[in-house]
Amino acid sequence: MKKYLAILMLPLAVAGCALPNVNRIKQDDVKRIIATLSADDMEGRATFSPGIEKAAKFIENEFTDIGLKPLPGNTSYRQNFTMLRTRPVKTAVTVNGKAIAADSVIVSTTAPAIDWANNADVQVVSLTAAMDFNKQYAAYTSGGKKMLVVVDPKFTASFKRIAARASRGSTTFMGGTGSTQSVVMVLGSFEKVNSFAVKYEGKSEQLQLCNIAGMIPGKSEKEEYVVFSGHYDHLGIIKPTKLTGKLADMVVKPMAGDSIANGADDDASGVTAMISLAKYYKHGPKPQRTLIFVAFTAEEIGGYGSTYFGQHVDPDKTVAMFNIEMIGKPSKFGQNSAFITGYERSDFGEILQRNLAGTQFKFYPDPYPQQNLFYRSDNATLARLGVPAHTISTDQIDIDKLYHTVGDELSSLDVNNITLTIRAIALSSRTIISGKDTPKRIPKQE
Repeated sequence: MKKYLAILMLPLAVAGCALPNVNRIKQDDVKRIIATLSADDMEGRATFSPGIEKAAKFIENEFTDIGLKPLPGNTSYRQNFTMLRTRPVKTAVTVNGKAIAADSVIVSTTAPAIDWANNADVQVVSLTAAMDFNKQYAAYTSGGKKMLVVVDPKFTASFKRIAARASRGSTTFMGGTGSTQSVVMVLGSFEKVNSFAVKYEGKSEQLQLCNIAGMIPGKSEKEEYVVFSGHYDHLGIIKPTKLTGKLADMVVKPMAGDSIANGADDDASGVTAMISLAKYYKHGPKPQRTLIFVAFTAEEIGGYGSTYFGQHVDPDKTVAMFNIEMIGKPSKFGQNSAFITGYERSDFGEILQRNLAGTQFKFYPDPYPQQNLFYRSDNATLARLGVPAHTISTDQIDIDKLYHTVGDELSSLDVNNITLTIRAIALSSRTIISGKDTPKRIPKQE
């Protein structure tokens, strides 16, 4: 009977016979971390808020207790940088003499004011129905140009989501190239833009942000890095909207007396995994490669934390990135499973799955390719630089009704699922950490 019981138990948990010490990742501790990060007193961890500062201090204390070292050149776990936030004060746009409704305009600019009237130095382009909206939006808003973009009504839903966010202001890095970028996007059908005018006034302020990063120096291959990450910001306290019509339906709203978007799954679950893995590896055998553990800020407003991090780590020395995002509920494949974005772009997933032989846990390719998740999370910056940087998730993003709502609370999560996924990552990453396996590089984006 004992023989059969052992055979039955092996596939039930990642913490099986292959690596018994993954049992050191305790479910009670996992719950403690995620409960703290998603508690109401964190106020939803919005970028630039007191709540995100409180979360940063909590993560710092966890790193201190674990015994991580700061990154080279840093005296603390904080990776500080300065942002310039510009809030709109007044916006008026006309195309072909017709005034454009406020909810059909997006302004992304680093300038305090815009005054265009058929300017020759403004490039007029169309984002047509045949294009990829997310890809084009990212390209336009990072190109450093002056642009008027006419957006096909096919993209109304995506446009409205971004418009709601843009109405709260735009953010960019301080101390960059000094170039001024201004992109004005207009939703509508225009056979040809014969004339246009844009008047915009904004108010700017400098604000501080920080990633929280620590490391475990490697042994024989300490100049090679493996990164574990998650983002610790979320949406914050949701105020009643003054918007009306279709735009009001596209924004997050308070509900049933609750105004705090706690972000338990997005992404307190990922940060919990990152902290748990740091503790697991710190108190195990010394890794051969250097391990970096980082909680990114400002993912929700444009991925600025991971962008800054990518500018201060050598991508050619970074052999892999485990970005962890939303692992709070079973995946569409059931318990003991997760998916990997960009699975087909490297053999990262194949290595992880090989290390899980003899267990029931399985990593699957991203089942939501239409969502473009590979370039929507904090892995994207390093992936564009050629790093096998992937996001691990379990979220059923196509049907998750709590995503980006005030209902994303600890009570909605399956802590056992989170624990099993963390243990699976610990078990599956071991040959990458030991230097035995090196995932294939991803082609760099120009």
